[in-house]
Parts: sequence; structure tokens; C-alpha cells
Amino acid sequence: MDSLGKPTVLAVEDDTAIQALLRAVLGADCNLKIAGDGATGLLAASEIEPDLILLDVMLPDMDGREVCRRIKANSRLTAVPVIFLTSLSAAEHEVEGLEAGGIDYLAKPINPAILKMRVNNHLELKRSRDALERLARLDGLTGLANRRTFDDMLLREWRRLARVNNPLAVIMMDVDHFKQFNDTYGHGGGDECLKRVAKAAAGALQRPADVVARYGGEEFVALLPDTTLDGALMVAEAIRAAVAALNIPHTGSKVASHVTLSLGAASTTPKADGKPEDLLEAADMELYATKSGGRNQSRGRIL
Repeated sequence: MDSLGKPTVLAVEDDTAIQALLRAVLGADCNLKIAGDGATGLLAASEIEPDLILLDVMLPDMDGREVCRRIKANSRLTAVPVIFLTSLSAAEHEVEGLEAGGIDYLAKPINPAILKMRVNNHLELKRSRDALERLARLDGLTGLANRRTFDDMLLREWRRLARVNNPLAVIMMDVDHFKQFNDTYGHGGGDECLKRVAKAAAGALQRPADVVARYGGEEFVALLPDTTLDGALMVAEAIRAAVAALNIPHTGSKVASHVTLSLGAASTTPKADGKPEDLLEAADMELYATKSGGRNQSRGRIL
């Protein structure tokens, strides 16, 4: 989608007459980008990550089916639907295109009404799949990233920072005496508490790259790329203060009259042969030490 909410369609087509037809049919409803050959199309697809690709089978520099195979080999483009544009009518050609990763075929000469209908149908299917994928990556209660999403992000940042030799930090955090909170205020009250804590924790972050996720139950985790231990402890204290400022009553707490957090942080400079799970385990051990040492505080260590 572009800034106006229009889907982005990439057409890889060298015929200027068909380019003009595509602009006339799709230009008003789509952000249409056009590439005149396969190499340019591959580069454009990687750069703009379109919502749909219209791909000529017969390109001046390479076979369109090979272009499709390369697109599908790119992990960021695997889910992008590809519709082939072709004058090849034999069934075996269509099979080859579908085997290469195409989702549909449009025969030349192109019927404008059929073009618009096919494009709209596949864009709508992709919007539905994207919406389901987003839901699958979010925690249903708090709206934060879920554990699966966090684990994926941790691995991605670990690999990236290992290449540039920059630090990575995580913070594990736990709502103090949450079982007692549920016992006192009920599970409905507990859910509302977790939602407010999640919002406060996320709001305490200062950089777009920093993320808070729900890790399970009353436990949350923050991912802080390019962050040393000192920086992570500053963020931990900001989160702890933000949750305390909510002043959510907690008569069952042995720490304070309101809801509090215990936090454990760990930081390291990732190595290509290292394990991101070790960083999480270090932060979890710091969290355990924090809870054993009185709760409602933060501590951390360098791994």
C-alpha cells in the first residue's frame, strides 16, 4: 500500500501499448509501477515490495518464468501474487508458469474488464491473507507482538547486529504478585490490568526500533537493538516508572499498594555462531534475581 492507501502493482512488461493499457485500466485505483525488462523488474520488486505483480512471459532479457522463480525465492516477496501476461496459449506453458509460482494467467490481447476483475480479486485475497497474518503475530489481549513474533524479531536482529558488531539488549519483566491480583480482582480485572501495563510499557519506549511483546501470562519482554546494558537499564526504569504511575490498586501485593513490575535486563554484542536464546536466558535469570531480592526494581548484566 502507498501513503494514500492504494495497493502497489508492479507490471514487468516491455510492450509500450500494453503498458498504456495497464495505466488506463489500473492507474486510478492502484499505485502502478512499470519495469521494461526482467532485471529491472527484479530490482523494483525487491525495492518496493508490491502487493501484486503483472509479469510478461516473453521479456527481452530473460524468461518471465525465471523472473517469477527468483521473486518467489526472495523471502520478502514469497507471498506476493504473480499474474502472468502471455500470448502463449498452450496448456503446458500455463502449467510451467504455475509451477514457477504464478497464481493466474491473462492471455494477450488483454481484455480490460477481465484484467481489472482479476487484479481486484487477487488484491482482495492478499489483503485477507495479510490481515490474518497480522492477527497471528499479535497477542489477542494486549495487541502487542506475541511470543512467536518476538522470537522472529530477536533472531533477525541478532543476525543483523552480528554483521555490524553492535550491541543488543533484552528486558524480561513480570507483574509482581499477579496471581494475588487475579484472586482479588478476578480474571476480568487481571485482563484489564495487563492491557494497561502493556500500553504503559510500550509507551515508555523512545525509539521506533524498540519493541515490547507479551511473552506469556503476566510476563513481557522488550527487544532493544543497538543498546548497551546502561541503555537497557534506563529503559527498564522508564517502563517500571510508567507502570507505577498508572497507580492500579493492588491490595494483594506484598510490595506496594499498587501494581508494580520486576525487570531483568541483559546485553551482549551478538556473534554469528552465538545463540540469541542465551541472551534471553541471562535476562530471565536477572529477573529471577530481582524477584528474589524484593521485586519492584530492575537489574541486569552483560553476557
